[in-house]
Amino acid sequence: MYHQERLNGSGYPEQQVGDDIPFLARLFAVVDVYDALTSERPYKTAWTHEDAMLELHRQAGETLDQSMIEAFEQSLENDRKLQFLGTS
Repeated sequence: MYHQERLNGSGYPEQQVGDDIPFLARLFAVVDVYDALTSERPYKTAWTHEDAMLELHRQAGETLDQSMIEAFEQSLENDRKLQFLGTS
């Protein structure tokens, strides 16, 4: 319900701010923005992983939680390492 909330209160449905936004909602917000950026839509082409990560970092601390971005980025890196090792 709260993954559209933004740290600065600009989100919805309740315009929650900062740590008032539930932990998982702050994490899902990062994943949701990344998915939206890297997915092709009828109105836009998909962004590259690198460009999407730059945008997440641009929003860090204002609309998205910096620590959640870092956790997401680390998770992606760990997944790439496992794929490289053939253990995914």
